[in-house]
Amino acid sequence: MNDRKISASRRRSLGILVAAALGGTVRLPQAADPVRRPLASRPIPSTGEPLPVIGLGTYRSFDIGDSEAESAPLREVLRRFVAGGGRLIDSSPMYGRSEATIGRLAGELGVGDRLFHATKVWTRGRDDGIDQMARSFARMGVERMDLMEVHNLLDVDTHLETLRAWRREGRIRYLGVTHYHAGAYGELASVLERGNIDFVQLNFSIGEPEAERHLLPLARDRGIAVIVNRPFAKGALFRWVRGRAVPPWAADYGAASWAQLFLKFILGHPAVTCAIPATGNPEHLLDNLAAGAGPLPDQAGRRLISTRLADL
Repeated sequence: MNDRKISASRRRSLGILVAAALGGTVRLPQAADPVRRPLASRPIPSTGEPLPVIGLGTYRSFDIGDSEAESAPLREVLRRFVAGGGRLIDSSPMYGRSEATIGRLAGELGVGDRLFHATKVWTRGRDDGIDQMARSFARMGVERMDLMEVHNLLDVDTHLETLRAWRREGRIRYLGVTHYHAGAYGELASVLERGNIDFVQLNFSIGEPEAERHLLPLARDRGIAVIVNRPFAKGALFRWVRGRAVPPWAADYGAASWAQLFLKFILGHPAVTCAIPATGNPEHLLDNLAAGAGPLPDQAGRRLISTRLADL
């Protein structure tokens, strides 16, 4: 999210919101303080467990070394995420050192038990999958994983057999499948149709709308939670609106920034359970969390947002 810019006044407001979330005594008018509204949650369909609608992705942003210079901003991101009501943090062995960074920083902050840990298996073969998942448990510092997904459907049937056994045994709480490319959505739909899946993770945004045509309705019909990755289309949405002020009509949806508008467009879809924008920037983290509070567009509003942005 390197293309994002937040005004000085917005930065001051976000700083005040952090203080309020941590028990400070600052008071602002409700209209000027959208993050002070509770972060909305949606139920995981297979159990009804509530999950906050904004999570935290870690692709690239958490792939760092152990130096304090690299760790400090991410420690603050994680601290603010938990203080603001966030829970789901998503990683993968594909993401370099991200799993280990999560485990280390969560341990330093003492917030591991407040997180919903999600990661993936990304290899071939039953035994190699088991070994890889065991390493993920150790790196993230958990004895039971909240969510384990088969990354990009790699050897999906083999790993789902293991994961279903682990779910029965209580080693994981939920299982799921992921893919990042619309070209694989047919295969992804086939896996969802076979059933017994708790979560699907996929890319979906104003710039990458393909999942809305079939996969989102399918997930809703099948009672499968949806995690949305790449909500900013790998930064393409910010490049699209670079140099443009957030339009006044964004306030109709409680959006004070482009990031909030893009995220609210996603969260306005009733099939979406949680969006996981990745960031290593504490200010961007707070801006993202604000999208999960306050009003969301209905279907007509989402169509209007798409139309208006297409005309830019």
